[in-house]
Amino acid sequence: MRPTTTSRHRLAAVLATAALAATGALATAGPASADKPGGSHCARESKVRVPGAEMQKTACLADLTTAGTVASGHTNPADYAGLHAAGTVNPSGVPGIQVDGYFPDTSTGNTNNGWKHDSQFVIRIPDNWNGGLVVSGAPGNRAQYANDFIISDHVLAQGYAFASTDKGNVGLNFWDDGSAPGGSVAEWNTRVTELTIAAKRVVKQVRAKAPSQTYMAGISNGGYLVRWQLENRPDLYDGGLDWEGTLFRADGPNLLTYLPTALKNYPAYAATGDPAAHDAMIAAGFAPGSEFLWPFHYQVYWDLTQRIYREEFDPTYDGDLKAGIPYCASGTPNCDADYDYASRPQSVKDAVARVQLTGNIGKPLITVQGSLDTLLPPRTDSDVYDRLIDDAGKGTLHRYYTFEGGTHTDGLYALFPDKLRPLLPCARAGFDTLTAWVEQGATPPADRTYPRPTSGDLVNTCGV
Repeated sequence: MRPTTTSRHRLAAVLATAALAATGALATAGPASADKPGGSHCARESKVRVPGAEMQKTACLADLTTAGTVASGHTNPADYAGLHAAGTVNPSGVPGIQVDGYFPDTSTGNTNNGWKHDSQFVIRIPDNWNGGLVVSGAPGNRAQYANDFIISDHVLAQGYAFASTDKGNVGLNFWDDGSAPGGSVAEWNTRVTELTIAAKRVVKQVRAKAPSQTYMAGISNGGYLVRWQLENRPDLYDGGLDWEGTLFRADGPNLLTYLPTALKNYPAYAATGDPAAHDAMIAAGFAPGSEFLWPFHYQVYWDLTQRIYREEFDPTYDGDLKAGIPYCASGTPNCDADYDYASRPQSVKDAVARVQLTGNIGKPLITVQGSLDTLLPPRTDSDVYDRLIDDAGKGTLHRYYTFEGGTHTDGLYALFPDKLRPLLPCARAGFDTLTAWVEQGATPPADRTYPRPTSGDLVNTCGV
């Protein structure tokens, strides 16, 4: 269904506001004492004390966006590699304070800043603060700077403060942090709550007042964090942007209910075009028309994701092996291609239940989803979560927008520009629609699927 004229005008209006912010059209604060909130550049930097932090360091930067922090060493481009399409244009020139640090933790997978310490965070407060705060958690198993290019730059240019966490455990062995099954994922949620509370305090230290609005925003596992926080800690937030978040459900669906089907059937389909193997893939939830993406996902995502998340929730499946046998053929002992979540012990479901989503959100949520997401297919994920929200009686708090041609990461757009579309500009439009909903009372468009544009700048415009 195409958007109505009114809806198009509303989205265009909020995008225009974003564009003004991105080009520096926001008014700048006049000169004032460096010890007064909103005074000179990086005023009150010395006031920063991150509650609960074991380590912190502050910096007064001429530019908090990636255009400046890459050069100054205050970000790590490896954290966000592959999450955006080549040619993406970002705002720049946002001066302010950056705070890096970590909370107490015993795991050591995150090597950023030379610390070899997990639970690292970054907090950024622009000089030209608009009164708001955006909190995020890293997607996948990445570190705290993973959202710098796709989220931080955009919201900083609008005047929001920004905070992000590595979720407390990083890397391919994120499951190996000494916790019980499901504990590493449970820590993600604890760390987001911890950072949100601390970031609000830090903003108040610098600006002498707490944020008037606080939002959550994230992609993939970061989208899961948004969902969980709005369900379990809605008191901390005013709304959230869920960019194709991960769905954990004890009774399914979840990653472990459909990825084994891909691991078992894709090799036969790839080798011979076996129609039965193809039909099994489609029945498992993968979208018809996504077949051109299957080779990449088999090599890069499906096998690895199945093994490390199965190790997190069900470490006894493969005995003493750690995260299974890569690319094993069906029939190999302990092979994840033969994993059957439904037949596993109740303890496995209990581990997933520790972190599952219910749909019982307490604040406005916008979900952005690509129709060709081939890691978290809509049928096994966002479609299900949308129904959970409706079943919980919270449908009025949720908007669900699907974009034809979108897939899980925009980095794939360059390989298939005739079939895909980047989702970043649509996620940004979704965030602006969310803030207009919360701050201005502008009713967002109803749930819908937007067709892939046939012309225009797909990398930098959403076309809705």
